[in-house]
Amino acid sequence: MKQILVLNSGSSSIKYELFDMDAAGALESGLVERIGEGESRLKQTLPASTPKSPSQSRSIEVSVPDHRQGMDLIRRALSENASFAGGQYLVGIGHRAVHGGETFSGPTLIDDHLIRTMEELVPLAPLHHPANLIGMEVARSAFPEVPQVAVFDTAYHQTLPPHAYRYAVPQTWYQRYGMRRYGFHGTSHAYVAKQVARHLGRPLAELNTIVFHLGNGASATAIRGGVSVDTSMGLTPLEGLVMGTRCGDLDPAILIHMGKESGMSVDQMDGVLNMQSGLKGLCGANDMREVLSMESNGDQAAALAVEMFVYRIKKYLGAYHAVLGRLDAVAFTAGIGEHSPQIRARSCSDLETLGIAIDPVLNTAVEPPICEIQTSDSRVKVLVVSTDEEFEIAEQTLACVQS
Repeated sequence: MKQILVLNSGSSSIKYELFDMDAAGALESGLVERIGEGESRLKQTLPASTPKSPSQSRSIEVSVPDHRQGMDLIRRALSENASFAGGQYLVGIGHRAVHGGETFSGPTLIDDHLIRTMEELVPLAPLHHPANLIGMEVARSAFPEVPQVAVFDTAYHQTLPPHAYRYAVPQTWYQRYGMRRYGFHGTSHAYVAKQVARHLGRPLAELNTIVFHLGNGASATAIRGGVSVDTSMGLTPLEGLVMGTRCGDLDPAILIHMGKESGMSVDQMDGVLNMQSGLKGLCGANDMREVLSMESNGDQAAALAVEMFVYRIKKYLGAYHAVLGRLDAVAFTAGIGEHSPQIRARSCSDLETLGIAIDPVLNTAVEPPICEIQTSDSRVKVLVVSTDEEFEIAEQTLACVQS
């Protein structure tokens, strides 16, 4: 048996999942949250023992003053799982890392050089990198004999051609400050593209797909033959689609104008665009389920927010169709993409001239982990795919360790 442990370290949390790579299934998952906040908690889930039995979950209130204590708690939780067997089958630990800059284009073994390089990249991901680095530090200390791998959200998009990743700004901005499109949600887009090809029974290298990862954060990627050729997020996750609290595409002159007119500082505007914009800025709510409910009750602001959300999706769908030339499949994934028939239907409405048509019955009867929802005469396949970023990290970690 070969086991991979996947860790996602946040500023006040550590999410983990243990995989049996031979069986391609999860053995345990959990979350240590509110680290350093006095009311910490461990949430632990064991998968169902049979298809019809429920999963087993528990939640424990416990004091976790720092990430090192959080990792110790995870080790103790894993030790109670007979399948873990004291870690004797653990062949690697995969860490989610947000920003790899131009340095990291694939999964990379963690060593002191990688840590130093990630520290240099902190300005590109100031909220995420420090937490990622803490997780790596404590995991290396807790499991010193186990190879550990960093899997970067941006790595999948390092295949973008220069005409797609460069901005039309002075070249020195790119050379000196790294101002370019990096893209995010890469592990999700990579996983979904592979699942679409497997489901359709076609080689990934022959398939052109547009993937919409629609959650509180949202992004679109044009994938030609399994390779990302354009993506909606840019230097940061702020660009692109309308999101829960992020504005998406924006005229940069708005920031200059607001700075002059309102006196807001750069940090204040950054906070507004990332945390107070998007759906929340338009109608006061960032959960799409709540926004749709508000719309159904006649809230005009919510109706506008939904219309803007799906309109932006349509714009990217049309643009990426043109980029790819030939389009074989459109895939919806993540919280909204997987669970909102209304958003899927409205995003694909009136697109028959592009060969895209959704069957309303199939669209409301989605069965995970993957299913098709297009009409019988739709030239383009339309699929709903349950994403699994943790398993994608596990697969990339195993491949890196074995190579």
